Amino acid sequence: MSRTCHLLGAPVQSGAGLPGCQMGPEALRTAGLEEVLQQLEWEVTDLGDIGPDRGPEPSSPNPVLHNLAETVDWIRTLSEAAYRVGSNCDVPIFLGGDHSLSGGTVPAMARRAADNGQPLFVLWLDAHPDLHTLGSTTSGNLHGTPVAYFTGAEGFESFPPLTATVDPKHIMMMGIRSVDPAESRRIQELGMDVIDMRAIDERGVVAPLRHFLERVAAENGQLHVSFDVDFLDPAIAPAVGTTVPGGPTFREAHLITEMLADSGLVTSLDLVELNPFLDERGRTAMLMTDLTASLFGRRILDGRSRDLTFRPEYGSHR
Repeated sequence: MSRTCHLLGAPVQSGAGLPGCQMGPEALRTAGLEEVLQQLEWEVTDLGDIGPDRGPEPSSPNPVLHNLAETVDWIRTLSEAAYRVGSNCDVPIFLGGDHSLSGGTVPAMARRAADNGQPLFVLWLDAHPDLHTLGSTTSGNLHGTPVAYFTGAEGFESFPPLTATVDPKHIMMMGIRSVDPAESRRIQELGMDVIDMRAIDERGVVAPLRHFLERVAAENGQLHVSFDVDFLDPAIAPAVGTTVPGGPTFREAHLITEMLADSGLVTSLDLVELNPFLDERGRTAMLMTDLTASLFGRRILDGRSRDLTFRPEYGSHR
């Protein structure tokens, strides 16, 4: 039976501090995302890009907020569009755009899961927890707020009302290494499962990720993966406006995506914060495409790596 995947571009820029990530969806297409998924025998439909529908003008008492109205418009539009897309394919991929995108996609996937009587789990791959409320953010950049919003935090009256929220205990964050004090307090209050870079250095990625996936399976959950480029070490992925040194390596990232593929649990995916303006000959876009291919089932002996495996000049392959 054919597996279906729909691509939906959302060139959101309003939540970020630096311009450029609105070009992310097209960069991922240029890097061959659709083609690699088709090679893996997925039936892929690219639905193109959407734009925000204008709504009522929101307000907030926090004067530092940037582009509140546009971001709220994006979240409202994305929530409805993502729900429709997710209801018509096996695994939708949402191409960003900045991480405020997840304020629309994650609630939509929570609604889809609730329709099926299932909980939604979220794997948040990011250097930042994005747990600010509209009142706690000091930068005013709304890509730092989606997790607080979709877990039902107070202070989001100007955002669209949530049909379904995500239980904070159904979230695991990996790669975290830049946390503001307000976010740290909220992590403690919520008892969230956060695997920061020290934990990865000490324990690796396999044990915590395996435990999380076992929980998803045991509770018959759907799994949304939200993948921010700044999760990766900037040495291998420079095309992001919020670089934080010391992130996961190439091999750690591939191991994570391969484990996700092996689990068969992933039901939706965000690819966000790719800023081609900051890239080097498209290397970050190509890496994100390769990692997505791993998440969708590509193995070591598939594709380009097969040619290297049996070459005598690389030594024994045993």
